[in-house]
This record gives sequence, structure tokens and C-alpha cells, in this order.
Amino acid sequence: MIGKCKALLQRLPLYRLYLYLVKRYRFWVQDKKYPRVYRRYAKKTVDERKVLFLEIHHPTLSNSFSVVYDTLQKDGSYDLHCHYLLHTSSSPKAQRKVFLRFLRDLATAKALFLDEGTDLLSHVPVRKETVVTQLWHGCGAFKKFGWSVADLKFGADAAYMQDHPFHSHYSLVTVSSPAVVWAYEEAMGLPPGIVQPTGVSRTDVFFDKDFLASAKDRLLQTVSQAAQKKVLLYAPTFRGSIREATAPDVLDLSAMKAALGSDYVLLLKHHPHVKHRPPVPQDCTDFAFDVTETLPIEVLLCVSDVCISDYSSLIFEFALFERPMLFLAYDLEDYFDWRGFYYDYATLAPGPIVRTTAETIDVLTHLNTRFDAARVRAFREQFMSACDGQATRRILQFVFGTAGR
Repeated sequence: MIGKCKALLQRLPLYRLYLYLVKRYRFWVQDKKYPRVYRRYAKKTVDERKVLFLEIHHPTLSNSFSVVYDTLQKDGSYDLHCHYLLHTSSSPKAQRKVFLRFLRDLATAKALFLDEGTDLLSHVPVRKETVVTQLWHGCGAFKKFGWSVADLKFGADAAYMQDHPFHSHYSLVTVSSPAVVWAYEEAMGLPPGIVQPTGVSRTDVFFDKDFLASAKDRLLQTVSQAAQKKVLLYAPTFRGSIREATAPDVLDLSAMKAALGSDYVLLLKHHPHVKHRPPVPQDCTDFAFDVTETLPIEVLLCVSDVCISDYSSLIFEFALFERPMLFLAYDLEDYFDWRGFYYDYATLAPGPIVRTTAETIDVLTHLNTRFDAARVRAFREQFMSACDGQATRRILQFVFGTAGR
């Protein structure tokens, strides 16, 4: 009923006029007001100690920022400011207020860190003294984005992207290996030299022995049943648009428990964009645990013995551990048509591709013959070669000329 009413409203001339005026006002704010506000405050001197973090979607800093933030905070020489746009969950008016505060702060900042793109910065004349670093939120190069999907189902309008470039102010884009530089240059429309294989900051924790030990403790505090069993992680990406993201619901958890429950616990980690997650059946609550809200993905990657994913870039990070993974790609053709990949999926995936629960169980019960360790090592070398535990040091060297002073 709601959908029918919305469709009817959209056919009314006055409603279409209203939508047009709202759109024009948004463009005016973005193209005229934001630059004017920034210029007014940019007359002041840059504060060499001021560092900004702009979080686009989440109410707290994501793991893409955490290691850089913690390193600078521990150093004590910097004035750290965080801004939360809440792009998909707050009203346009609230977003404008946040962004205006951010612009006033940015005008005198030495450094800005992002982990996603935003068109809101497209016409802001960011001063050359400010170093803008895009840490990005994924490793490797898997699903297409940006200019790679312009005018396609998933992508934005090419004309709009041309007029409102999402990635025009970057001084540095950090990636996980030399092999993927080309994909980010294509997607972001950047010339050579800006995308650099520094390694990805948040992967530094995977080389930290203290972090690895604490990850195991956090798991057992949350899922005590994992103490005597192997850990199976299911971490799929979302389906559909960011604003209306849904989770896949194809695994038969009862069948998984019957076949694997004596050896494994199953941890479910859904994408943070998904608001309504599939429930765990009552008869599986001692086998399957939804830890989406309770355990961060970097902890889960450390403690998992096997990973089931689909099209998520977390497989690149999991490859650092050289453990088995498999790919539940039940909708591969539809997803490819919707989004597309930078590499042939069957060639890229460093593990078996399955489509059903039965096939998933079959692989997991025959891992001794189905796990190709050499293939995973080659995948790691191709896509994660710059991630060695020192990425944050290299990034801060670029931004500040020192390793965090």
C-alpha cells in the first residue's frame, strides 16, 4: 500500500515540482553555500596540529580509521576532531548542519582522513596545505564502484559524477598492493601517483601479537561455546542499495548444525548497512550466533578457522591468515549484472564456489582435500603484498613527514 501511494504521488505534477525544487536547493547548498562557507574560514592560518576524521555512515569511527586515530592519539602531539555525517540515517537538514560544522573545522586543518567518498566535498576549494588521505574501507579490488559502474544499475549518473567529482581532492589513496592501483585509479578517476600501495592501515592489527591474543579472549567472552570447537565465520555482503540494504538468507542453519555442530560454532556477521537481519532459529541458538553487534570484523577474522563469504572484500584481509575460505555465491549472475567485478570471479576466488547449503556442508566436511593452501598464498601475494604491519607508519610518513612525529 505504501509503495502504491508513493508511486501515485510521484505522478502528480505538484509533487514532481516539489522534488525538483528540493533537488535544486540541495545543489545550490552543495555548489554555492558550502564553498562560500569554507572560503570564509580558510582565511585563517592552518593549524599544523589539527587532524580531522570524517565518518560518512556510522555514529562512531569505523575500523578503517581506528589504527591511524589511536596512533595519533597516543602520540599526543595532535588535535583530533571527528565528524559524523550519518549519510543514510539522518535527515538532509541534520546532515547539512554537520557538514557545515565540518567545513568550518576543515578550513584550518593540516590533515583530513576519509574512508569513503562523498560528493559533498566536490566543489569545496580545499587548500593545498591540507593533506587529504582516503583510507578506503576495503582491501584488494573486488566489486566495481565509482566510475567503473557509472550509468549502470548500481552506479551513479555519469553526468552527475562529472559535475560533482567524489574523489577530486585526494593527496593520497592507500591500497593493499601494487596490483590493484589501476582499479582505484579507474574507479576514482585519478591520475597516476595519488593511489599508492602503502598497505591498508587497519590490517596492522593482524600482525600485533597482543591484538591476536585479545581477539581470542573477546570471542570466548561473547561465545563461550567456541572454547572447544572450531570457528566458522559467515560474513556476506549486503544486497541492493546502501539505503535499503538486505541480508542474504539462504543458509539452512538447522542443516548446518546437524552436519557440523559437533565440530564447529557458526558466527554470523552481517554487513553494517543491513538493518533487519535474518533471525537464528530457536533450535540453533547453541550452534549459530549473530555477532554483528557484539564482535568487530577484525576480531572475527583473527579467530575464525574457516570463512564463508560471497562478494565481500573481507576475504582479502582473511587471506593474511592463509586459512580456508569458500564462497556462497548463490546469486552470482544477478550480482554480476547488478554490480560487476574487477576480476573474473571464478578465477579470483581462492576457494570453492558453492550455491546451496548442501554444497557448503560438502566442502566443509572435506576441507582436507578441498582446501588449496597454495592458491590462498598466491591470492595473498597478489592482493595484499603491501600489508605487513607497517602500513600506518608509511601513511603517517606521507601525511606529516614523520611516523606520527
